[in-house]
Amino acid sequence: MNGKGLLCISNDLNAEGIPKNLKGESWNKNVVRYVLTNEKYIGDCLWQKKFTENVFPFRKSKNQGQVDSYYVTDAHEPIISRDDFTKVQTLLKQRGEYFGNTEFKQYPLSMKVFCDNCGKIYRRKNINGKIYWVCRTHDNRAKDCPNKAIAQDLIYTAFIRLYNKLWYNYKQILVPLQTTLQDLKLRQFSGKTQVMDIHKEIAKLREQTHVLARLKTKGFLDEAKYIEQITELTAKINKLQTELKKLTRSDDEDETLDQIEMLIDFFERRNKPITEFEESVFESIIKKIVVINQKELEFNLIGGLKFTEYC
Repeated sequence: MNGKGLLCISNDLNAEGIPKNLKGESWNKNVVRYVLTNEKYIGDCLWQKKFTENVFPFRKSKNQGQVDSYYVTDAHEPIISRDDFTKVQTLLKQRGEYFGNTEFKQYPLSMKVFCDNCGKIYRRKNINGKIYWVCRTHDNRAKDCPNKAIAQDLIYTAFIRLYNKLWYNYKQILVPLQTTLQDLKLRQFSGKTQVMDIHKEIAKLREQTHVLARLKTKGFLDEAKYIEQITELTAKINKLQTELKKLTRSDDEDETLDQIEMLIDFFERRNKPITEFEESVFESIIKKIVVINQKELEFNLIGGLKFTEYC
């Protein structure tokens, strides 16, 4: 609203040393655009932005009217005024920055793949008609970094294998981890009755969200009713978490627990493994990939979890 464009804003944030997240990752124009167009910052939620096609192979696609979408207003507390948000959308469209420029097209693995040896980010390369991802250091001067290019399809296959392992075993891996973290947190505040009561109430509400997810997955609850009830529960949970943060001042711990909860909720809602790479699934759970070597990849998930897969 002060006249800066997306690239200028991202450059300023990086120059001032302001990271885009707790991991210290840098900004780019696409991330800035995502923030500026995200309805969640004005307290709203758009459900079913993507949908699963009904023909094999089943894949997630952008919803362009094929199925109903649901826009819920005032689902949670806003941090941006509705008036400012509307003005920014108008400015983005006037400048032609709303949908992005194909010249700067981002791929699912863009800004996600890093070299374990030198720490540099990987870039996409088309070699003889096949897509590879290569360490920038190795690409510029091979003797400075031994990590060679890795085929994109090998990265995708490793992710599919990791996802399916987690889908089959999340109750044995993620749920006990969540319980342990919650217990550790509760011990810190065991003498504070108010903190304990809020934790119990949040746990009860989250269990209700899991029950709703299971009912929807099994076909006992229609989409509209599910969204109505889950939105109400989410609003209550957000309100309680805000109260909890004021009492405990433990944002980092809360974020880790929230992300573990998001992972559990994510796998709870999925009713089958995947057979091909799904961009929406990848973006939902993967923060970055560290290439140890051409045969070994370390997948960093939300919640601070790390898993190794071999190509």
